[in-house]
Amino acid sequence: QVQLVESGGGLVQAGGSLRLSCAASGRTVTYWGMGWFRQAPGKEREFVSAISWNGGNTAYADSVKGRFTISRDNVKNTVFLQMNSLKSEDTAVYYCAADPSLPGLRRANYWGQGTQVTVSS
Repeated sequence: QVQLVESGGGLVQAGGSLRLSCAASGRTVTYWGMGWFRQAPGKEREFVSAISWNGGNTAYADSVKGRFTISRDNVKNTVFLQMNSLKSEDTAVYYCAADPSLPGLRRANYWGQGTQVTVSS
């Protein structure tokens, strides 16, 4: 089993920044892709970003390209999402995900519990 624990969410003004972290434990995910999805109230969960096991391949949703940056530290089994120039439409619960199919296939079998990001306008 894989356990994923997110942190770093919170309340920020539009135009501000937040950095999300996700620590993995249990089964090693060193050779798995990891990523972030989000779900806003009344909407389906959507893909945000993902990164390959060695960091050499990344993917972003069009809505966050140029504003969000994903990275990972395999020594610490942690993936990060740096979010800049935040907009009110970025408000959502952000979920960390891990799966061998990421980032090529935007789906995952392992999920964190989610962290709330609220952007005030």
